[in-house]
Amino acid sequence: MHGTGPSYGKWVAGKRSKWVTLLVWVLIALALNLLWPAVGDKEENHAANLKETVPSVMAEAIADQEFPSNGGIPALIVWHKENGLNEGDLAQLQELTASLESDPLPYQSFVVPFHKLPPQALTAQLSEDQSTLVMPVLFDEDQETDQLKEGTGELELRTEQLLGSNPFQAPIQSGDGISARITGPVGISIDATGLFADADVSLMIATVLLVLILLLLIYRSPILSLIPLVAVGFAYMVTSPILGFMADQGVITVDSQSIAIMTVLLFGAGTDYCLFLISRFRQLLWHEPDKRKALFQAITSSSGAIAMSGFTVVLSLFALLLAQYGAYQRFAVPFSLSILIMFIASLTLVPALLAIFGRGSFYPFIPRTPEMQAEHAQKKGKPVKAPHKEKESWIGRVVTTKPWTVVLVALVLLGGLATFSSHIKFTYDLLSSFPEDVPSREGFAIMGEQFSEGELAPVRLMVNSNGQTLDLGERLQSLEYVDRVSEPQNGAENNNIIGYDIELAMNPYSMEAMQHIPDLREVAEASLREAGVSNPGEAVWISGQTATQYDTEIAGEHDAKLIIPVVIGLITLLLLVYLRSVVATVYLIATVILSYFSALGLGWIIIHYGLGAEAIQGAIPLYSFVFLVALGEDYNIFMISSIWQKRKQMPLKQAIKEGVGETSSVITSAGLILAGTFAVLATLPIQVLVQFGIITAIGVMLDTFIVRPFLVPAITTLLGKWAFWPSKSHMATEEKQPLQVENNA
Repeated sequence: MHGTGPSYGKWVAGKRSKWVTLLVWVLIALALNLLWPAVGDKEENHAANLKETVPSVMAEAIADQEFPSNGGIPALIVWHKENGLNEGDLAQLQELTASLESDPLPYQSFVVPFHKLPPQALTAQLSEDQSTLVMPVLFDEDQETDQLKEGTGELELRTEQLLGSNPFQAPIQSGDGISARITGPVGISIDATGLFADADVSLMIATVLLVLILLLLIYRSPILSLIPLVAVGFAYMVTSPILGFMADQGVITVDSQSIAIMTVLLFGAGTDYCLFLISRFRQLLWHEPDKRKALFQAITSSSGAIAMSGFTVVLSLFALLLAQYGAYQRFAVPFSLSILIMFIASLTLVPALLAIFGRGSFYPFIPRTPEMQAEHAQKKGKPVKAPHKEKESWIGRVVTTKPWTVVLVALVLLGGLATFSSHIKFTYDLLSSFPEDVPSREGFAIMGEQFSEGELAPVRLMVNSNGQTLDLGERLQSLEYVDRVSEPQNGAENNNIIGYDIELAMNPYSMEAMQHIPDLREVAEASLREAGVSNPGEAVWISGQTATQYDTEIAGEHDAKLIIPVVIGLITLLLLVYLRSVVATVYLIATVILSYFSALGLGWIIIHYGLGAEAIQGAIPLYSFVFLVALGEDYNIFMISSIWQKRKQMPLKQAIKEGVGETSSVITSAGLILAGTFAVLATLPIQVLVQFGIITAIGVMLDTFIVRPFLVPAITTLLGKWAFWPSKSHMATEEKQPLQVENNA
């Protein structure tokens, strides 16, 4: 629980070493950025999320092998005209497919040859009101989004040359004009990447401005406001090329979503670590005339808590490496490495900058000792101000005089909010996280209205019949949740493998559709079993987006059951080592977990009842848990550290009162900044980030304004000396201290 001593401060913030520290950071940042690529240059937004042994992935491999004619990534071009597509329109579309077949688009593998269909057959492809036609164009598999975008861009260009206008930019509801939208896997992929690409720049600008404005409002010092931003900037400049190098070497995979959240995390958590040190430095400057001594004392008293907080977050985020689901796993290294470098910067670069600027860091409200204030006022010819006094914390007084009331009110409030977390509905539908005016979502909406929604992403069911006659097609068609079943196809390499394309009578991306995957498997196995096929469970494969999402849900549930206990265990171990108190560790962990469920509950109230969302993305609870439990524990650690240190010189209640008062302003400002940076995510057009930002920001605010200032110190007051159990040193102090106070009296 002790700091690292004045010698450490001299190493990083001494008379000469402060310049060495700054120079080292500058040289490292320059060297790494010159030698290695930035992380943003090595994004890979189509990395596999599911392992090769997952059923839907194995089924996809079987489908590619046995039904290669359908191989490729489909782009579904939805052509729509309110008053109906006429013969002239269809002739132009036939001309377009002829052009695409004779002169394929970049990376195009196949196009449905509408130009070879007789007019009557083509008309049969239209929707019932003759207003809509879906044209599938397939692109080579394993292509990056940039290549897919190049191909669809060429498609738009050719279409505009053929029709004389660009239907991809035309409004959908115009009566006379023809409109086109690209949906399906290609359209969704392009739109998702575009949304995240736009988010990167706007997110960075918004986060920097927000942190700067909050720091200026809270501390009213331009220099002080820039010091954390400079530290975060250097941390990012060091983190980015290291991650870029690791991605370039194939050690890790990074995507735009992880980079976006990493940026927020750096600014939010990084600024917090800086403020922990800065606030302690300012407190000491009111009493210590030597700025160097004040800085060394600040480093000594706060470095332990900062390091502990940093390690807590780093290890919690690193636990994501245990995940089966790729998106979770890809977050682990970028997040944990960025926090590791950030708290190193807060313990080296920030002290060096504070040593360079000294008291001027707080200009124009410079903290001075009473003697220095008198001397300064004399020079300026102004009256001497009253000496600075720390204001008594009313919160500290309340939690020590009415602890039972505080605990009961806090538990009722947090517990009440937590009950709403059991009402949350989840979705794994990527399309639902897009704004409604995104082309792929618009195209999907038209298809759902004019055709079957299931046509957007059919389920491919394959069985090995072993040469037996099956009634599987009839069984599938009789299911109430199935809209259409294709004619059976025989495998290219194994003639006994039979494939069916199944269009569901619902949104294939919905949770309802996902839950029918086990039903389809059961129906197929029953058909095989009755036909006399042995081991039917090993002779059924189901692929397609619905099956992939079902396996995603299974993987997510597995990861949550594994990672959540691991994170709790790691934080528990760190707290035990740091505090040497079993009791304190238990209630610190318990209060943060309670605030997590409260954040989920309040987040659901806002997202569902306030914003009208039917469900939240399935990945959010695990993401939010890892962030909130780790970051929420930061504030507890910082406050408890202050109480534990003061406990050595004064009675426990006084230590709690002063500890709460001493840390309240810095934790409040740090919490506002951290919550604000996560709230910036809510301004983005991507629902998964909006929902994650809202829930995480709420959790930080609950920790900042309820758990840390009220609940934790009130519980500590109620427990008294047992809060330190089994640490004997604190219990001994408890017994000796009242005698000392009595004698003084």
